[in-house]
Amino acid sequence: GDAFVELYTKYENDTATHYRCRKTVKARDLWFKVLDAQMETGTPYLCYKDAANRKSNQSNLGTIKSSNLCTEIIEYSDDKETAVCNLASIALPAFVNETTKQFNYDKLHEVAKVVTNNLNRVIDINYYPTEKTRRSNLRHRPIGIGVQGLADAFILMRQAFDSDEARQLNADVFETIYYAAIAESCYLCKSEEYKPYDLYNGSPMSEGIFQFDMWGVDQSELMWDWDSLKASVKEYGICNSLFTAQMPVASSAKITGSYEMTEVIPS
Repeated sequence: GDAFVELYTKYENDTATHYRCRKTVKARDLWFKVLDAQMETGTPYLCYKDAANRKSNQSNLGTIKSSNLCTEIIEYSDDKETAVCNLASIALPAFVNETTKQFNYDKLHEVAKVVTNNLNRVIDINYYPTEKTRRSNLRHRPIGIGVQGLADAFILMRQAFDSDEARQLNADVFETIYYAAIAESCYLCKSEEYKPYDLYNGSPMSEGIFQFDMWGVDQSELMWDWDSLKASVKEYGICNSLFTAQMPVASSAKITGSYEMTEVIPS
């Protein structure tokens, strides 16, 4: 965050102490080195640590220092607990009506709620290789719901990948998943099947700050009734600290015959 930038800049400008260590390179040259490596090896994975910490519902726990291998999950860990990711992906082509070419958001909402419930069951009965992983998962109960076959859905709906219609579909799909997951998590607390996760109090969502608020999105422009959901969350809480993620699904997409996650299909 800002403290890191301040300290880094101080060291960078401290020529008396660090002049021997300094080396200036062109940003474009460095960027092409990264791109070459990604094309040849698939790595390095890139994630933006400052942005991730500022926009995480786990920001009340402390600084999040790393992600998982594929960078879709960024969670808090410390010397007492090791973060675990609990993932599921939804195959989007299944929600496109073959006749009307319309996307069924109500069905996606229903399925996302089922997935949320299922992932909570996974957390309860999973095998944990260490006590630190078990402690973390039961305290924070993070889930990550992603997608596969977004490009397939565009094709079925006759939308160009870079069109305004596709851009809006993309936004509406992920809003629907996020909304449904929170609604189900809140319902599980309302029904007293679960309690709010251990460190819910003090989190951004406990204060009415949802993910889109952290991005400065105008709530009035969204498709779902967020005011009612925020009121329910304030009253009953949520049993999960995180909800969505976009994992690569390189293997499972082959099983469903979908193209990987949100990637464009190359010609």
